[in-house]
Amino acid sequence: MKQSEKVEFSIEEDADIEKLCLDTVNLVEYARSIATQQVNIVQLLTYYSIGKWIVDVQQKGESRAKYGSQVIKKLSDRLQKEFGKGFSKTNLEYIRRFYLIYEDRITQSVFQQFAIEKTQTLFGQLEEDKPFLLSWSHYLQLMRIENEDERSFYEIEASKSGWAVRTLQRQYNSSLYERLALSRDKEAVLKLAKEGNVISQPTDIVKQPTVLEFLGMEEKAKYSETDLETAIIDKLQKFLLELGKGYLFEARQKRFTLNEDNYYVDLVFYNRLLRCYVLIDLKVDKLTHQDIGQMQMYVNYYDRYEKLENENPTIGILLCKENNDALVEITLPQNANIYTSEYKLYLPDKKLLQEKLQEWIAEEEIG
Repeated sequence: MKQSEKVEFSIEEDADIEKLCLDTVNLVEYARSIATQQVNIVQLLTYYSIGKWIVDVQQKGESRAKYGSQVIKKLSDRLQKEFGKGFSKTNLEYIRRFYLIYEDRITQSVFQQFAIEKTQTLFGQLEEDKPFLLSWSHYLQLMRIENEDERSFYEIEASKSGWAVRTLQRQYNSSLYERLALSRDKEAVLKLAKEGNVISQPTDIVKQPTVLEFLGMEEKAKYSETDLETAIIDKLQKFLLELGKGYLFEARQKRFTLNEDNYYVDLVFYNRLLRCYVLIDLKVDKLTHQDIGQMQMYVNYYDRYEKLENENPTIGILLCKENNDALVEITLPQNANIYTSEYKLYLPDKKLLQEKLQEWIAEEEIG
């Protein structure tokens, strides 16, 4: 429809839009009066309620495409006249989408108390139930994610880990959900959407691949393991974020001695959730069986001489430029606590990872 074209409304439609405008103005005024005490939940409940009203009014139109668009435009004009910026047509479209995505989060009784009756007694219940876990800025990012399971995962992780919006963006852009899912069995993938990344066993801390784009190293440049290690130490905070939850850094190039020979572990961490040491060795070339055997020796040493009785077995992770799953499988015993992950110096192609995940799920279902 061209901008110059006018949409004629029936008397009933005009009444619906006028009621929508009046109800929304009253609700925003009420919300602002108590916002200093309950800023986040009030904002989200307000947007949820406005979104519901927009959808309810739009669904009454005979021509939804034409009538629906004008509903949002007319409401935007009215709200901006009353309150200034913050209620643009684009923002109201997001508010409408917010309701459609999270419609089941709020019961009809809660909506009635907040938007219609405007009672404040429900806030204690809302604080306990926590229907919304994050800020509006977080939900603006989450609403861009089409897959419901993936969206739920990022919402839970952002809340549990206290991610800022920029961190949420980085984790999504680095395809954290797909990388974790590809490291798990089918049942564990389903848990990601419902519980987030719960760290309860060694495999929960491994991603495929591990993304190190924050190091700023060129993908095709020649560099040594020391160069890579130094870059990681320089960006240690971001590296810990990429590794996941519960990591504490202990040492770089940690030396131990056996029969007068010195050995050095590239990076030593402790994971307080798994209550064990995590040893990381960096390999800038293709993985070899000597690399795997060396890591097995490191893990054995820590289990015998460093681990306390009440701590869990040491985990070894080989970060390598090129992985070899067949070599790992034939070299290590089945119960070995050693894992490999390719690292990438650039963000992975999200679409390719999504396709790979779908293929993997299909194979699991057939199998």
